[in-house]
Amino acid sequence: QVKLVESGGGLVQPGGSLRLSCAASGFIFSSRPMNWYRQAPGKQREFVAVITRAGVTTYAGSVKGRFTISRDNAKNTVYLQLNSLKPEDTAVYYCNVEISMTTYWGQGTQVTVSS
Repeated sequence: QVKLVESGGGLVQPGGSLRLSCAASGFIFSSRPMNWYRQAPGKQREFVAVITRAGVTTYAGSVKGRFTISRDNAKNTVYLQLNSLKPEDTAVYYCNVEISMTTYWGQGTQVTVSS
């Protein structure tokens, strides 16, 4: 059974950094692109970044140059490094994977950027 578990969120001041992790199980991790999304209070969930099987990355315009997605196939884990954080980055961050036309989500990890 597919399972995704995010961790690493917290409270950080503007300009600070965090590293989020998403531990995956129940599927062949190295064979799937992995995504990060986020949902701010009162807003729809939005795409943040994706990393393909080959390690090619794509970012939303709002985070490009500040966030970095990476993966460790030996650890079945995808990461999201968040730098130069802004208050508008405050959200619950989710990882997801699509397998056989089904999208699986983790429970999310809260990131709060505030002074």
